[in-house]
Amino acid sequence: MQKDRISRAIADIRGSEEYPRLCGFVSFRQEVKGVLVTAKISGLPQTEHNVFAFHVHSGDNCGGTDKEPFPLSDGHYNPDKSPHPDHRGDLPPLFSCRGIAYMSVLTDRFTVKEIVGRTIIIHIRPDDFMSQPAGNSGKKIACGKILPCH
Repeated sequence: MQKDRISRAIADIRGSEEYPRLCGFVSFRQEVKGVLVTAKISGLPQTEHNVFAFHVHSGDNCGGTDKEPFPLSDGHYNPDKSPHPDHRGDLPPLFSCRGIAYMSVLTDRFTVKEIVGRTIIIHIRPDDFMSQPAGNSGKKIACGKILPCH
């Protein structure tokens, strides 16, 4: 399938070594008015707020180590070099209910075509949507590479 014709993509989410039970998927479907992003995640850790930052990152790899999970995912997808929270990869947070989060949102910040090959990250804390450069969202706890659906 040619990249310019991609209308759907999916990311298989896996937790870091510290959070091996964290898993799920994020799907992306191109609609007329934007991209429908749907996430179903389980195994989220119990935290103070049970709210987790959720972003498309510019890197193309979920590689890393236990001490530094997912460094190759790079930072927020931000091709316009905008200040936070205007990064094109910024998404609403995930709200955990007993370790499970389900969320669906329509966004016009990116197209499916432009995010294929990038990564999606879940952070340990909620995004404050103010702090630079990443909203004080804390360490990366899960990652998935965004791949086209055939």
